Amino acid sequence: MSETLQTAAAAPAQVNPLLKAWQTPFETPPFAEIAPEHFLPAFEQAFADHAAEIAAIERDPAAPDFANTITALERAGKLLSRVSAVFYDLVSAHSNPVLLEIDKEVSLRMARHWNPIMMNAVLFGRIALLRDQRTQLGLTSEELRLLERTYVRFHRAGAGLDKAAKARMAEINERLAHLGTAFSHHLLGDEQDWFMELGEADGDGLSDSFVASARAAASERGMAGKAIVTLSRSSVEPFLKSSSRRELREKVFKAFIARGDNGNANDNNATIVEILSLREESARLLGYPTFAAYRLEDSMAKTPQAVRGLLERVWKPARARALADRDDLQALVAEEGGNFALAPWDWRYYAEKLRQRRANFDDAAIKPYLSLDHMIEAAFDCATRLFGISFSERTDIAVWHPDVRVFEVKDSAGRHRALFYGDYFARPSKRSGAWMTSLREQQKLDGDIAPLIINVCNFAKGALGQPSLLSPDEARTLFHEFGHGLHGMLSEVTYPSLSGTSVFTDFVELPSQLYEHWQEQPQVLRQFARHYQTGEPLPDDLLQRFLAARKFNQGFATVEFVSSALLDLEFHTQGAAASRDIRAFERRELEKIGMPAEIALRHRPQQFGHIFSGDHYAAGYYSYMWSEVMDADAFGAFEEAGNIFDPATAKRLHDDIYSSGGSRDPEDAYIAFRGRAPEPDALLRRRGLLETPEAA
Repeated sequence: MSETLQTAAAAPAQVNPLLKAWQTPFETPPFAEIAPEHFLPAFEQAFADHAAEIAAIERDPAAPDFANTITALERAGKLLSRVSAVFYDLVSAHSNPVLLEIDKEVSLRMARHWNPIMMNAVLFGRIALLRDQRTQLGLTSEELRLLERTYVRFHRAGAGLDKAAKARMAEINERLAHLGTAFSHHLLGDEQDWFMELGEADGDGLSDSFVASARAAASERGMAGKAIVTLSRSSVEPFLKSSSRRELREKVFKAFIARGDNGNANDNNATIVEILSLREESARLLGYPTFAAYRLEDSMAKTPQAVRGLLERVWKPARARALADRDDLQALVAEEGGNFALAPWDWRYYAEKLRQRRANFDDAAIKPYLSLDHMIEAAFDCATRLFGISFSERTDIAVWHPDVRVFEVKDSAGRHRALFYGDYFARPSKRSGAWMTSLREQQKLDGDIAPLIINVCNFAKGALGQPSLLSPDEARTLFHEFGHGLHGMLSEVTYPSLSGTSVFTDFVELPSQLYEHWQEQPQVLRQFARHYQTGEPLPDDLLQRFLAARKFNQGFATVEFVSSALLDLEFHTQGAAASRDIRAFERRELEKIGMPAEIALRHRPQQFGHIFSGDHYAAGYYSYMWSEVMDADAFGAFEEAGNIFDPATAKRLHDDIYSSGGSRDPEDAYIAFRGRAPEPDALLRRRGLLETPEAA
């Protein structure tokens, strides 16, 4: 153990805030009292407590029943859940070098702790016996679902393997835990190390709001008075859209797509090779031909063939649309006197020009009306009108950074339902992207436990005294993550393992992507899109132009996503030997699908944290599109009702989708809400890809 970790482990337990009852409002974490050195002792205690609880279940002399086995497993590990939630929130949203070192130790210890539990033959025997007897146990539908999901979880972890296979599986899990942590640390390292300072002559085309955000980003890095472009997507994409300095666009773009692929200490290529090899080996130990076959068996899609079918159904019209748009963009380059071939760092810039011409609209025109505060209000108001919940800001709840805001959530009867934490701004201590997580899950097993739900984003902070102004894509991201948040806040289940977002990966994006629809509704925008300086509402003319422009550039957006999803699928369906050279594999697969040279993957492998920082989305990045089939179809229920806040439809949405968590089969839940299975063409219709010019 390193000197840092030895020091961390030496903190006395009696003063460790992670090991005490929290005498705080709603028993929230006392972040101001928690220091890095508290975590390892807390994890040590949590691991010991959980191991003792598991041993008690395993050694219980009574015959297995639901209470002494399944319910007991649900009650076990409360301290571990509490400590882990706080730790991983900080590692992701407000890290420092000490925390990142501790993370390396914790990821290894976590694997070593869970391996013997999930591969415990005695525990699995008790669970399997109950599953065999399930029709005679008089269980509720939620209890039956929990029993089945518990069995599946242990079976898929290798609890039924022989001794030698279990030992190898444990080794693989430990190594994968280390590699996933290393991947995310490498990516964060490259993102933190790079920035481009903007000189006086470098602002051509940049909006005042972008320059203000660039100055705020510089101040965040201790460079007050300067302006910088960082490798946060919220900095890169608006720069690529608006900067008229082609050489600077190229520099920023190449740095962005090279994260994790620079041949330095943060290079992720070897890490990916080993991850893929170990995943393949683990799948074969469990009797599956590929990792994708293993992963997708426990999903709505079920098979790699079903996933490929959806992605290829979307790929063909999206590629055709993108190629047609490419030709139009190249014509625009020539029209302006450019004698160069359109490159990936040019696409967003010329697409904005073309959108202005075709729809008389650009993002810069609407951003002054999309202030962060107003969009938060809009997200809250839609939730109030749909689900009857209200939000009031609390300033007495401890947070991990001064920018974090906390809101109490109450139901229509005034009862406390949840706390919602919003951490919205980019900073060097935060990993890139946007996500939802929790500090505590909802459950009713031991009292009515209200959840503590977090949204983390990476929006550019406004200059001193100025609000953060969002692009339409960023406003949509805010609603997306808040949709995940609602999935956690509205959960009404008994058992923690079935709470909130504890659903199949290709269903978990339905509540979030569905909620995006409300952000772009005219009646919502007319109410909440107000100019940050004058307070004037969004002019109707600009609103109509915005709505008309929504489907513009969807060929590009769909191609950059679907190509990433197809690459993920290929990584996990082909033998690991095929991807020994990650760059060559990437090139080969993109050539195979006819990837337009002018469009880059949304996530190149070396920065594809969804699938390599852990395995939650491994062979599962397609899930966003699988869910989009449902969300595009689901919003149609409100459109058919003639009211986007129709009470009867909203009640079904609450009861069947948002509140039921993982307590029912997702396909059954969707059909209960919609009255039928989703129609796949709803996705293509939403993206404007049903009628597409044929590709050359």
